Order: sequence, then structure tokens, then C-alpha cells
Amino acid sequence: MEICCDLEVDVNGEETFMVDKKIITSYSGRLSKLFGKTKGTTRNLKVIFHDFPGGAESFELMSRFCYNNGKTQISPYNICLLHCAAQFMEMNNSISGTHNLLEQTDKSLKEINYWTWSELLIALKQCQDLLPDVNSSVILQKCLDSLVGRLALTNEASPCPSTSSPDSSGFRFSCDTKSTESVKTSSSRATWWYEDLLILGPNLVEMLVKSMVERKFNHVIISRFLFYYHKSKFYTATSDEKRKIVETVIDKLYTLDWSSVSYKSLFGILRVSMSLNINKSSKNKLESMIGSQLDQATLDNLLVPSPYGINYLYDVNLVLRFLKAFLNGRSSQLSAIRLRKVASLMDLYMAEVAPDPCLKPSKFQAIAMALPDSARDSYDELYRAMDMYLEVHAGLPDEDKLKICCALNYEKLSAEICVHLSQNTKFPSKATVQGVVSQQYKLKSLLQGKSISQQDSDLSCTSIEIRSKGKKDETSEQVVLYAGKLDVISDNERLKAHLQGMQWRVMELEKVCRKMQTQMAKIMKSRVSSQGHSRSLPRLCS
Repeated sequence: MEICCDLEVDVNGEETFMVDKKIITSYSGRLSKLFGKTKGTTRNLKVIFHDFPGGAESFELMSRFCYNNGKTQISPYNICLLHCAAQFMEMNNSISGTHNLLEQTDKSLKEINYWTWSELLIALKQCQDLLPDVNSSVILQKCLDSLVGRLALTNEASPCPSTSSPDSSGFRFSCDTKSTESVKTSSSRATWWYEDLLILGPNLVEMLVKSMVERKFNHVIISRFLFYYHKSKFYTATSDEKRKIVETVIDKLYTLDWSSVSYKSLFGILRVSMSLNINKSSKNKLESMIGSQLDQATLDNLLVPSPYGINYLYDVNLVLRFLKAFLNGRSSQLSAIRLRKVASLMDLYMAEVAPDPCLKPSKFQAIAMALPDSARDSYDELYRAMDMYLEVHAGLPDEDKLKICCALNYEKLSAEICVHLSQNTKFPSKATVQGVVSQQYKLKSLLQGKSISQQDSDLSCTSIEIRSKGKKDETSEQVVLYAGKLDVISDNERLKAHLQGMQWRVMELEKVCRKMQTQMAKIMKSRVSSQGHSRSLPRLCS
């Protein structure tokens, strides 16, 4: 067969090939249609391809097929290049009948289940290098399906040594039956492929994880792979590659069951993402995942420095978004235990950010009031954080101070804190009055409770009851008298004096109770020893 080089082909500017137009055209529908419009024996023809898939290497493989009468050796090492070239050049049966390259590559793909693990990875890597040319091609999806199918077997089989052994069979069944090795073997079977799949780029990892989720893979295994992939690829990548890796990992973690995702690792992703300017969607997804499990966080997790351009020492806005995600998360109802954990964490956080002189009162107030009242059994820690904030921000107007104090539930303040509040000049006078009134109400309720308890006392200790009751009635009358005279409009000094007097009387009552309990114990002991049987006696003091 006479061969002439009458066609010049420029492939993507990489290399120029001189080929026989007749031979190439007989297998390519694309060139056949192009040259079908030309008439006569036109010489010095030139074709320029700007987007030939696989470049010069792929065109050379395709040309060898044409020059070899429609025959070539197809293997996992070149099937992607040949398949994409055949699609691009329209080398189907409408042009060359049974000797068409597209049909031969499709036939070879049917043997994909017989490829070794290493051959499958090589084919996938080749597909990746050709993206997006093979994005819509069946070959990429078939390679991914085969890969995921093999990973599904890891509960029964463990692999031969990785890609360093291209001629390996890909899998070998484990014969280790020692019980001491069972946990280690199980972990190895579940994660052996992590290292091998580091050759894949973010686009293929995204497709891979989607396929794994659809096939009901263990979400814990998938999440660990994504964190491993991020950690292994991140530090050697360029800035753009880092951003793409982080966005891919976040987007895929978001599709999993969040309880299967390592909370500590999420904060690791958060810290590295802050300097990468990731897209808003990925950022919101990451914050939602972290916020929904805020009860698992520690104080150190939340102490994230503020972004550039904001004067706050720590990123308070970020914590507010976490709180919003926690309260409006996937769980329709939040348990009391989880709410209390987050409330305790917020109290610690506010104590940490309170000394920041740049922190605006509106931000401090927003954190203090973010959680419902039921989240706290005691407001003592919140009060201490407020006290610290008002000490640093002494110049705040009373209006701002009152807004901050609105977050306090005075009824849930301890007696000690109420005393401190009554003497605290940093707080506005209205807040001080509320604290005093709340404490007075507690004392009155306490005294009424003691009085009711004494009315139910046993008749056998009448003399003791009369003496103690007389003292309590007298004290109660005094407290009520003080309460009647209390005027909330009076100055703070009178309020402090009343409160201190009531505190002293409570201490006296406690002493009386302890004395009564001691006497009751002696009476019980003497009666049991003399009568030989016990009689139920009511408790005078609880």
C-alpha cells in the first residue's frame, strides 16, 4: 500500500503530525465530513486541533490504529486515551464497519472486572488527566463503579500491596483468624485503600463519594477517608488546589450522617479554611455541621481569632452563627442535657471574651440572650461574666448596661451573688433593686416553708416546737415588717442594710434547725431503747 504524507495535523500546539489523508479519513467520520467538501487533489492540507483529548499521545495511538488496518493492542494503560480519541474523531461503525476504534474500546471495557486493582487505578488516573473531556463518557463511570464495587468487598477481602505492584491480582482473602488481631484486621480491611486513592483529584473524589453514599457505605469510613485525603493532599497543593480540596471535603461531609463525622476534625477544617476564601455555600455547610453539635465543643474550639479587619479579639460572630445552627439544627427537639452543656460552654466563652475592650455591648448581649431560660439552672456564671465585662467597659451608658442585664434571671441567682449584686456599683441601680427584691422574695418563701413544716411536727416534741416556733414567728414578723417598709425607690444604702439583716436572720434560723435536729435525734434514740419499738416522727427541718 502506497503511503504518502499529504495531511499536516497540528495537535493542540504540542506537536505536528504528517499523515496520509486517505488512511486517516477512512476511519474518521470527523475528517471524512471535513474533506468531503473539498474537490480535486488539493495539496498542502493542514488541520489544527485545539482541544484534542489526550493531546499528541492520544493522536499518535489513534494514528497507529489507522495505519495498522484497524487493529491495536488495547489495555487499561491506553483505553481511556483511545476511547476519547475515537469519540472525538467519530470513529464508529458508520465509517469503518467492524474495524472501528470506538466499538473495540467498548468491548475491552466489558472485561474491566478482570483488571487488577493497580490497573483500575491507572485507568482512573488517565481519565482524570483527560477531564473534562471524559466527563460525559461511559468509561469514567464504569471505572468508578468497578472501584466502588471492589471497595464493597473489603469486609471479606484485603488487598495485595497497593499500586507498587502493578502485576498483582488486586485482592487476596485474609486467613488471619487470631482473635487478638481481629480489631486490627477489621480496621485494615476498612481503610487500606485510603493511601491508594490519593492519586485522585477533588473532582473524582466527589464522584467517588457520591457513588459510595448511594451504595450505603459506612459513613464513618467515608468521613475518615475525606479527612485523610484533606490532610495528605493539603500541604503540597497550590492555593487554588487547597481551596478546591477543602470545598470538596466539606460538601461531601455535609451529605453524610453528621454524627459519624469527627467533631475535632471539623474544627481543623474550619481553621485552615479561614485563610482560603472558600465559597459561601461550603462555609455555611461547615458552620451548620459544627453548630448542630455545639454541645461537643470545648472552650478552646471556640476561641477562633477574628478575621482580618475586625477589631474583636475572637470571632464572636462565628460563635453566634454556631448557636443559631444549634438551635435550628436538624434535630427538631433539643434535650435539656444538651442545652445545659451549651449554656455552660457559653458562660465560659463570655468570661473569656468579656475583657476584650473592643467587644461591642450588642454582641455580648446577643450571646448572653441566645439560649432559652431553661438552658440554665443557675445564672451565677453569667453574672460573673457580665461583672467582668462591665468592669472593662465602665464608660457604657446605663441604657446599654440595662440591655445586658436583661439576660439575667434574678430568681436563679444564688444568695451570695444577690448580696454581691446589691453592693456592685458597676451594675445599674435598677438591676441592683431587682436583685434585692428577688432575694427578699426567696427569704420570705423560705420562712413560710419553715412555718408550714413546723405546723406538722409531732406532738411528742411540743416543748421544743413551741420554743423554736416562737423564735421563727418572731423572726418572720420582723422580715415581713422589713419587707413592708421596703421601698424600691429608696436609695441603695437602705436596700443593702435590709438585705444584710435578712441574711443574718436566715443564718440564725439555720442554727435553730440544726439544734432541733440534734434534739430530735436524742429523743428518737431514747424512745427506741425504752419502748423497744419506733414511731414515725415528722421532720422539723428539711
